[in-house]
Amino acid sequence: MKRILVTGGAGFIGSHLCKRLLDEGNYVICLDNFFTGSIENIEKLQKHPHFELVEHDITEEYFTVIDQIYNLACPASPPHYQYNPVKTIRTSVMGIINMLELANKYGATLLQASTSEIYGDPLVHPQTESYWGNVNPIGVRSCYDEGKRCAETLMMDYRRQFGTDVKIVRIFNTYGPNMHPNDGRVVSNFIVQALRGDDITIYGNGNQTRSFCYISDLVEGLVRMMNTPNFTGPVNLGNPEERTIKDLASLIIELIHSKSKLVFKPLPSDDPVKRKPDITLAGDKLKWNPAIDIQDGLKETIEYFKNKITV
Repeated sequence: MKRILVTGGAGFIGSHLCKRLLDEGNYVICLDNFFTGSIENIEKLQKHPHFELVEHDITEEYFTVIDQIYNLACPASPPHYQYNPVKTIRTSVMGIINMLELANKYGATLLQASTSEIYGDPLVHPQTESYWGNVNPIGVRSCYDEGKRCAETLMMDYRRQFGTDVKIVRIFNTYGPNMHPNDGRVVSNFIVQALRGDDITIYGNGNQTRSFCYISDLVEGLVRMMNTPNFTGPVNLGNPEERTIKDLASLIIELIHSKSKLVFKPLPSDDPVKRKPDITLAGDKLKWNPAIDIQDGLKETIEYFKNKITV
């Protein structure tokens, strides 16, 4: 049994990861300040004898004896991270410093949940880990983009200077149950609007692309990365099946049998035009490839939201 800390453990990804780690026989400490996390996401887990919930903000120091740390704490959707941009970048920068200090103190392995947003609006397609990105450092998204980039820098500097055992994963668009209905991400937005019969809002012409990975595939990749020795990364984790936003909206309308119409609004500033991971490295080092087809994943996500929202 390992003692494992999951920061942001009550969030979308964190709650699924906590369950997986408990199922594997570990003692799991879920650390969350509940800015975007939800107590409902971990309600069933709280009955588990090896689950501990700590309400805490990682911008403040935290110490406990620990074997592994998954650092997922940070708002990840534009409405949430732009709501308090200074808080967002403090969470990425001060938070990772506190987690690195914790890892150093107890000799723990620290996995940082970085993001495809470090590539910005990419000039290289698909994106490989060797690409340094095209990020606006003073734009409205930079509190998140640059915060995550700085966190990667700190991870590598602690590794070089102190020998800290660190791992970096760059997460691409992920979806599934436990997403917040109002988190502003495209999958949850479209499903909620389609279930309610509202117009589906597309920003831009809808031809911009994303690659969508189902939550169980992502969690599998996170666990494999944590437990793969002698590999720091960074490594891309995402589904390389690329599709346009307009096609995604049409597929969701079809699966729900909704009468929603598509409406188009201006594209927000610095919104990437295309996004697709090259996952060659993940396949080679982690033996990882996503397995869930988008139609199957969307059906599970739709069922979750059917029970979550008032139509």
